[in-house]
Amino acid sequence: MRKRNESVTVEHERTAAAAAAVPGPLDKGCSLRRSLRLPASAAAEGMKRPLGRRYGLWFRLRKLILWLLGMYIAIPFLVKLCPAIQAKLVFLNFVRVPYFIDLKRPQDQGLNHTCNYYLQPEEDVTIGVWHTVPAALWKNARGKDQLWFEEALGSSHPVILYLHGNAGTRGGDHRVELYKVLSSLGYHVVTFDYRGWGDSIGSPSERGMTYDALHVFDWIKARSGDNPVYIWGHSLGTGVATNLVRRLCERETPPDALILESPFTNIREEARSHPFSVASTQYFPGFDWFFLDPITTSGIKFANDENVKYISCSLLILHAEDDPVVPFHLGKKLYNIAAASRSFRDYKVQFVPFHTDLGYRHKYIYRSPELPRILREFLGKSEHEHHH
Repeated sequence: MRKRNESVTVEHERTAAAAAAVPGPLDKGCSLRRSLRLPASAAAEGMKRPLGRRYGLWFRLRKLILWLLGMYIAIPFLVKLCPAIQAKLVFLNFVRVPYFIDLKRPQDQGLNHTCNYYLQPEEDVTIGVWHTVPAALWKNARGKDQLWFEEALGSSHPVILYLHGNAGTRGGDHRVELYKVLSSLGYHVVTFDYRGWGDSIGSPSERGMTYDALHVFDWIKARSGDNPVYIWGHSLGTGVATNLVRRLCERETPPDALILESPFTNIREEARSHPFSVASTQYFPGFDWFFLDPITTSGIKFANDENVKYISCSLLILHAEDDPVVPFHLGKKLYNIAAASRSFRDYKVQFVPFHTDLGYRHKYIYRSPELPRILREFLGKSEHEHHH
């Protein structure tokens, strides 16, 4: 009997052990009983993981916020301490678009009747120049050298000296398209890259840009005979243009007319009206002191509003109402200043707006089908004044 009882006891213990090893049945709530719950250490480890991820994300976000705050504080002080940085942002001469074009080959841009020159306004300064002859001379211009192009300036066609804006080169797409339009209307077009732009050698400055323009103007006049010479400035080039024309008028050798496309009043007011600046002034106290004063410190003024008071030749201003770079109201304000100036009392001053619906913005006025008529009517009168 003892042996039998011992065997029953052993069998009972085995059954109990097996029962403990097998998961218990589901309770009425269809969930496993307590015997299936994870150990406390495993549950704690599972909770730590999302907390750790959350903490790591917050740490990275805080690091980013601190970095942005540091840049927000450091950049203005850097600009204030180094005005040359602000000068670079005004000129943008380091931005060369379109890239990978050979400025020695204007024909690659579709200008088959254009010659590339290099002139030297000052020692250690060399500027690249393009001369596009009127479309009527296209066939004669094929295969001709620089001497032929220079002599062609003396033909019976007026000349336009084009002064481009900041950034890019004389080979910019919208600039090339304007050369083609003016050439088709019978004008010689002479344009160049200021020192420091494109393949021109030298350091950019307002004085240097103005002197480069003066040198090219005198070079044209020495070869164009009695043909009318007009000056066309676009955007930042309007500042160079009024600097140049004021100087020409002071020495009593004014051009036959001045055309300003998308002009501003002065560089400080233009910089303050730029979309980036308008947004910045709302969130950055002391914006003028940090960003605008360094422009003046760098000797950059481009004071069109002052220059027009000393200019004595016909003036045409072209401006698109939807210009996002130089606000339309600055061009209109410049016109009002010029129209009231005594220096223009014997000359025609005209303002031509282009409606927003046309979509010409800052640099596409050349697309206007009305442009040939506008130039013909305005410059036709200037040519009459020239000959009489």
